[in-house]
Amino acid sequence: MLGASLNKVFEYFKSRWQSAWNYSLWALLIFPLSPLVGAVTVGFVSLITWLKQSHKINRRPLNWGFALLSVLLIVCAGFAQDKTAAFLGLFNLLPFFLLFAAHSALIQTFTQLRQMAWALVIGSMPVVIMGLGQLFLGWSFKFQFVWVVFSWTIRPGGNPPGRIASLFLHANTFAAYLVIIFILGLGLWIEQWRLGIGYWRLGVEKRQGRQGRQGRDLFNDSPSSPLPFIFLTVAVIADFITLIFTNSRNGWAIAIFACLAYALYQGWRILVGSVAAIVSSVFLAAFAPSAIAQIFRLVVPAFFWARLNDDMYPDRPVALMRKTQWEFAWSLAQQHPWTGWGLRSFSKLYKAKMQIPLGHPHNLFLMLSAETGFPSAFLFCGLLAWILITSVQLLQNSKYINTADRLIFFSYLLAFVGWILLNTVDVTLFDFRLNALSWLILAAISGVVHRYHEKDRLASHQN
Repeated sequence: MLGASLNKVFEYFKSRWQSAWNYSLWALLIFPLSPLVGAVTVGFVSLITWLKQSHKINRRPLNWGFALLSVLLIVCAGFAQDKTAAFLGLFNLLPFFLLFAAHSALIQTFTQLRQMAWALVIGSMPVVIMGLGQLFLGWSFKFQFVWVVFSWTIRPGGNPPGRIASLFLHANTFAAYLVIIFILGLGLWIEQWRLGIGYWRLGVEKRQGRQGRQGRDLFNDSPSSPLPFIFLTVAVIADFITLIFTNSRNGWAIAIFACLAYALYQGWRILVGSVAAIVSSVFLAAFAPSAIAQIFRLVVPAFFWARLNDDMYPDRPVALMRKTQWEFAWSLAQQHPWTGWGLRSFSKLYKAKMQIPLGHPHNLFLMLSAETGFPSAFLFCGLLAWILITSVQLLQNSKYINTADRLIFFSYLLAFVGWILLNTVDVTLFDFRLNALSWLILAAISGVVHRYHEKDRLASHQN
């Protein structure tokens, strides 16, 4: 009887796999407002994907790498001084390796990349509105529905005060979330703009009695609704404004980097020059000799240059400086180079040394080196490098990606690079929503890369 029941459960999960992707999209929509519902849904999707495609998942070398990394992390936890904390720390990594493996098998097409990006941008709007209300309208409330299914806390004035945090615990975490959404939203906006230009050109050619070949290749003849473009315009502007008021220097820098990358990719030289001039003016106002800086400070608001050079917070303790934290993490890594001190050990060790509580060293890769040892950290970085290199190669060399699809893939690649940059000056894995989002983006990139590499390999065998 038990065996028959288990078989029925197994068959049920297999039958639901066809709609698993739809469940993932709903999870992405709800994640910012309800991490619990999003987590349960993503876990359900991962489970049924494993049941349906376990043979494919188990054959991928990249997944072998994450399996080896999982073993190393478990071994390192066994050598930790505080084993309980170290094994608890594994929950910030191991479940997300499983999520990555499952979703890299589930996400295979550029259509899915677009759908995922749309779900993320739409889902970001409620938290952006709440964040703007928090800072400018004085919103503050605590709302719970059915225990923690929907649990919203808006702190008055932001966290830290004067910086938008919305439903996130800290402004820096919210900025990390926003910058990823901004990158994907801007990619969708450019895609819609290109579609609009294409339809306009096609209409001109039809009125002139001819139809361009390029128009036939890239666009169909149906009229394009302006609503997606209008929504994305509002969403991208709202995300950018909110990102500014998180007062996160890292978020600002990565958003500007993304704008420059898109402008270079599109060949918009005037925009590249304009952004470079604005950025240069802000940096000169912040760091140039006083005589020169005063000139630029006449036009650059103090909100920007004083935040960059820390004039806004002149009395910050040395122990809160990132340089101090990085040096301490590096010294810990050198003391225990093979197995580290154990996950979640940095905070306790730093407080004992500096007498200041601090959750992490504001660098993911240094943190892993200190807490799990160099072998685990190097393997983790190597797997990320593998994903990055193969995705760049696909973008450059694959014969099967058409012009319209290259932009959305470039957007995901840019979001991946943005995530790496974020984690060189912060650590994003302690916020469940942000951690899940990061691994889903990595899974999306890896899944598409694997599919198109299989196409290339099959084509080469046939030739």
